[in-house]
Amino acid sequence: MQGDFRALPSVDRVLRSGHGADLATRFGATAATRAVRAALDEARAAVAGGGAAPSPEQVAEAALARLRADRATGLRPVFNLTGTVLHTNLGRALLAEAAIEAATEAMRQAVALEYDLDGGGRGERDDHVRTLICELTGAEAATVVNNNAAAVLLALNSLAGGGGGAVISRGELIEIGGAFRMPDIMARAGARLIEVGTTNRTHPRDYQAGLAEPGAVLVLKVHPSNYRIEGFVTGVEVPALARLTSAAGAPLIHDLGSGTLVDLGQWGIRPEPTVREAVSAGADLVTFSGDKLLGGPQAGFIVGRRDLVERINRNPMKRALRLDKMRLAALEATLRLYREPERLADRLPTLRLLARPLPEIRALAEGLRGPVAARLGVDVEVTVHSCDSQIGSGAMPLETLPSFGLALRPRDGSPDRLSLALRQLARPVIGRIADGALILDLRCLEDPEGFLDTLAAGAAR
Repeated sequence: MQGDFRALPSVDRVLRSGHGADLATRFGATAATRAVRAALDEARAAVAGGGAAPSPEQVAEAALARLRADRATGLRPVFNLTGTVLHTNLGRALLAEAAIEAATEAMRQAVALEYDLDGGGRGERDDHVRTLICELTGAEAATVVNNNAAAVLLALNSLAGGGGGAVISRGELIEIGGAFRMPDIMARAGARLIEVGTTNRTHPRDYQAGLAEPGAVLVLKVHPSNYRIEGFVTGVEVPALARLTSAAGAPLIHDLGSGTLVDLGQWGIRPEPTVREAVSAGADLVTFSGDKLLGGPQAGFIVGRRDLVERINRNPMKRALRLDKMRLAALEATLRLYREPERLADRLPTLRLLARPLPEIRALAEGLRGPVAARLGVDVEVTVHSCDSQIGSGAMPLETLPSFGLALRPRDGSPDRLSLALRQLARPVIGRIADGALILDLRCLEDPEGFLDTLAAGAAR
């Protein structure tokens, strides 16, 4: 063994040094001591290999680096330049300022979450949003849970749990991200799957045959979400399906997936069926997400017939799937924005980004090309690039939005290495690789100064 271990400073000596005393003040004595001991363990290993013993200040600096890394959150803000507006892996919808303020206020103090201020007794947390949801959707009743998968699970368990037959078209047995498979969800809910029709064609007679099977209790219609079948295709729309289920005395659940409350066509986006349209078309229950096209926090909605919603709310599983006070506050604030549809595109980030004018994005790309090239240096060619954005999160899977961005082409022909370098910046920059370049789609960039500052800081390292 090599090295003089006697030259290593003690823990106490390090903590009494200038930097060491600062560690205890900033991070607490326990955390500072633990970090110093870990730094000394590393120094001891270096000395054993023939290295020089560090000074107390050097050990304190190593401990500081450990403490900073330990305190850093894994939920780091990033620049989403992927071109996918509602990116599941990047948190989906950005919340409106009103929703952020409401959630912050709810976190800061006690709130009347389940307290009836008029009667002085226990209240119901869904009351804070129920009236708003019914107003915006035209439904008789509504309830909310923590995401749309939970909404589907809870509705199926409440109405078909214990082996009740749930009729569904084979073409709607979807699988989406994270291994969410509709047949598995139905099984976990305690429903018995009754498949009807074929992958590409399902007729009214198929549903009639399914409803005639012993134990059939409901029909589930599922929005295709992240795929679309085209060509020789036949399906049964909600109005016709509702007539069949009504005659059979079985409820129709329509899982809209990424539900929207407004007609997106007015902003030049291909219209999706709104929740109000699904309700008025005859669906007994409609389920949809809060953090997709609606532009709010993660949540799952169940709206429709009062008797069915009341039945769902009596299910013990409802408590396990409920929203906390922060998300309820953010959700209420988001829903209130829809009362002023003429101002929605200015106040709701999701809609603002989806409806962002193409000339504005192009001007941004042209203005950033030179500054970005200067910060990345001569080893990277930077050009303005015409590209297509996606809505994301299973909403309108084949629809794209024309956009502009920057194409970064390293002279060494390795966009993967450049992509990794940008992901390792203080605020990571996330793009996509295509055609031998790293593409930074600028549709979602609303802080160009912060973006340039991040690149400059990275170049200076």
